[in-house]
Amino acid sequence: MLFSKMAAEGGGKEMNEIKTQFTTREGLYKLLSHSEYSRPNRVPFNSQGSNPVRVSFVNVNDQSGNGDRLCFNVGRELYFYIYKGVRKAADLSKPIDKRIYKGTQPTCHDFNHLTATSESVSLLVGFSAGQVQLIDPIKKETSKLFNEERLIDKSRVTCVKWVPGSESLFLVAHSSGNMYLYNVEHNCGTTAPHYQLLKQGESFAVHTCKSKSTRNPLLKWTVGEGALNEFGFSPDGKFLACVSQDGFLRVFNFDSVELHGTMKSYFGGLLCACWSPDGKYIVTGGEDDLVTVWSFVDCRVIARGHGHKSWVSVVAFDPYTTSVEENDPMEFSGSDEDFQDLLHFGRDRANSTQSRLSKRNSTESRPVSVTYRFGSVGQDTQLCLWDLTEDILFPHQPLSRARTHTNVMTATSPPTGSGGANPGSNGNSITTPGNSVPPPLPRSNSLPHSAVSNSGSKSSVMDGAIASGVSKFATLSLHDRKEKHHEKDHKRNHSMGHISSKSSDKLNLVTKTKTDPAKTLGTPLCPRMEDVPLLEPLICKKIAHERLTVLIFLEDCIVTACQEGFICTWARPGKVKAFHPVEAEGAAFAESFSAKMYLGEGSHHRIASSLSAAVSQVWKSVSHLCEIFHSCIKIKIKGNTGPSFSG
Repeated sequence: MLFSKMAAEGGGKEMNEIKTQFTTREGLYKLLSHSEYSRPNRVPFNSQGSNPVRVSFVNVNDQSGNGDRLCFNVGRELYFYIYKGVRKAADLSKPIDKRIYKGTQPTCHDFNHLTATSESVSLLVGFSAGQVQLIDPIKKETSKLFNEERLIDKSRVTCVKWVPGSESLFLVAHSSGNMYLYNVEHNCGTTAPHYQLLKQGESFAVHTCKSKSTRNPLLKWTVGEGALNEFGFSPDGKFLACVSQDGFLRVFNFDSVELHGTMKSYFGGLLCACWSPDGKYIVTGGEDDLVTVWSFVDCRVIARGHGHKSWVSVVAFDPYTTSVEENDPMEFSGSDEDFQDLLHFGRDRANSTQSRLSKRNSTESRPVSVTYRFGSVGQDTQLCLWDLTEDILFPHQPLSRARTHTNVMTATSPPTGSGGANPGSNGNSITTPGNSVPPPLPRSNSLPHSAVSNSGSKSSVMDGAIASGVSKFATLSLHDRKEKHHEKDHKRNHSMGHISSKSSDKLNLVTKTKTDPAKTLGTPLCPRMEDVPLLEPLICKKIAHERLTVLIFLEDCIVTACQEGFICTWARPGKVKAFHPVEAEGAAFAESFSAKMYLGEGSHHRIASSLSAAVSQVWKSVSHLCEIFHSCIKIKIKGNTGPSFSG
């Protein structure tokens, strides 16, 4: 009896243990304690009644090579730091900027990656009372405050993002279920805005602002019922995915304001969503404790994943990791680091990736299989990693050489839609031969932005429409993309008074869902559990004491954050920058050992992990002894050398 009680206590202790490392097929991921960011006093934040901790990244292209910047909110505080990642220890005593707000709390934020420089960055911050602030944490300036008097919306800001490719347009979602399009160059007005219907569809309506002069908000979206929890743009910036408390994922064509497709959660609200790097799939998470994979092309659920024991708060694709498998082994002539670079999804161009391989092997002659990697974190304090493989994506097709090669080609380029050529990052067609890999995604706290080299090359329809008032929206010619950026200036002051409206001016005019949400189970909107493949997590580890609110995949690490206000850095395999050569050698040996011993999430894997941990501990002990030895030598030398004089 006593023995069984001790065993139960021991098992419970093991289950509740916070993990500091985990192993996948790539090797060992390791928590870097010296790279932890938090409030300067490092005291855990009392998270009762506070808004979720969020993290945003931006790169300012600093010539020193350390251009990454980090912003995070904890309670009423907002911090802006230099992010040193796996390279150096975090210095919490020197934040670039710190702000403490009274009467309201920051809820979300987003950097403008187009305008970021080492001297200035544009940061949008949403608040619990509905306001949106534009600040520059480098210059320590507050540029503008939108919805200051709360005349536009009084509810909490749930998500704020810059429109991809634009230096001035941004989108804001509220817990009221409304979403607003703003322009930083326009004012909000001193009275409550009046709206007129622009477009209406199933469970959504879009209104323009009735005014003789252009003012904010430019557009108002009413989407579904209940809070609009998160939205995100597709990698090419053309589509918008929204998840709401009513449990629906809705995907819109952003320019034409048309509904592309929908999906319903198994039950409860949807809290988060993320696009795949190629824009072909969307993963959602929410109150059903599941992750759901939805096909953008087929507009249907293709898989669900069960691994969490509570609500899923964040889902994110890993654009730097993919699996390349072939029937015949490919001869590899590069280093271990080059092999890891080969696994980076969307980081290197296809030609440079193939150049690392032996020239007598090519994707033309050997079948290649691609695996999507995504992760999720939840209120159960667990991190799960998932692999979406071809047997799930194409269950009824044989694994043929031609089809597999085609999948690799298309899996690395955005969907073409109705056009023939694949759109490039600047809106022009791409004719580059070979499988084009999407450009690297900016470091963001949410869904990926479109990678655009400059604002002029994008020339979004939204930019053109806003430049000429809202007359573009009135004619609904939203697909017309202007390529001349300078045409914006002379059209900026057009009147909106000529917009006709045959509908009423009700603010919340939304067509009710034709299908009863309670009756969607078993339909294509919400298939039953047995009707779609069920994914099992590659790993599922408890990594925090409080609920997790952040998951961001960077090139050399994974960043997570919990509600206590601790932002953690997990070094990818081979990316650990140890402070002592012996420790570095030990870490490399442990990672190599773990990768070779990795056999999956069974008993063999637990044995391998235990052995790996033991090896790491031995190397740490050796490193510590070496440090003591070096210290003794330094003391002895210092005692024998006499005083130092300067001439």
